[in-house]
Amino acid sequence: MEMEYRKMGKTGLELSVLSFGSWVTFHKQIDDGISDRLMSIAYEHGVNFFDNAEVYALGESEKMMGRVLKSKDWERSSYVVSSKVFFGSRGKENRPNQHGLGRKHIIEACEEALKRLQVDYLDLYFCHRPDRTVPMEEIVRSMNLLIQQGKIFYWGTSEWTAAEIMEANAIAERLGMEGPKMEQPEYNLFNRWKMESDYLNLFKTTGLGTTIWSPLASGLLTGKYNEGIPEGSRLALEGFEWLKDKTLTGEKLGHVKQLKTVADRLETSLATLSLAWCIANPNVTTAIIGATKENQLLENLKALEVYPKLTPEVLEEIDLIMATKPIIY
Repeated sequence: MEMEYRKMGKTGLELSVLSFGSWVTFHKQIDDGISDRLMSIAYEHGVNFFDNAEVYALGESEKMMGRVLKSKDWERSSYVVSSKVFFGSRGKENRPNQHGLGRKHIIEACEEALKRLQVDYLDLYFCHRPDRTVPMEEIVRSMNLLIQQGKIFYWGTSEWTAAEIMEANAIAERLGMEGPKMEQPEYNLFNRWKMESDYLNLFKTTGLGTTIWSPLASGLLTGKYNEGIPEGSRLALEGFEWLKDKTLTGEKLGHVKQLKTVADRLETSLATLSLAWCIANPNVTTAIIGATKENQLLENLKALEVYPKLTPEVLEEIDLIMATKPIIY
């Protein structure tokens, strides 16, 4: 199966339509050996984007990815690596200016991420959440300073509203600077509003790229929670109770069970179908997958074979089963 590459919005950067992320898995669920193996499999199958953030395992996730990247003979120009700034990397030990989007934290967090990832520059640097306590112009200028210094190539946002992204773009245009080029929203069969409603105008005007997270709704769309919570799964992890409460509801499980009939008919798994559904949206530049096992990752990569089978009729059937399509007035 050939990897597909898509331009990130109206930029010149090409991202593999499936990418590899480390949110819950690195450090918490897998060690260096497994992360090395999974990243290698991903890279060998054409994945060129590896996603990370300062807050993931409080910096340990970036350190682990950095150790793997350092040990490889991959050309730096052949892959794209990201970090995100907002939450800080010190957890409850965060002091003022060690989180948020003030210039001090944006620039210091970038330096720290470069050290942990053992790279000279970040291809993508995201504002991990909006920070309404900081003037938007300060955020825009801080990100552009990092671009001018060669420490980042593109800056973007995660879970910002369309209005906030438009404000950042307007300020950047007024200043003759770079606006946000990509957004990282949650997008899956249960969470569709941002991608299919709020951002629609941005896709047409500014040409926003998207690196979507949680395409499998934290595993719910794999069907593995249909009969309870398996030991070792992310919803069983200590500290992720909020995710369990948000994810598991009887109504959602009912839709997932119905969706399995479509997966069976297409001779694929629920996980692969759900991933294929995400990348069938042309406004998705890349869907970030996060696997803990080789067979999981290889199964996810099969989404490349399945998504051409998602005809308008199949997509309509999925919409009827899930009943989650946003109503656009």
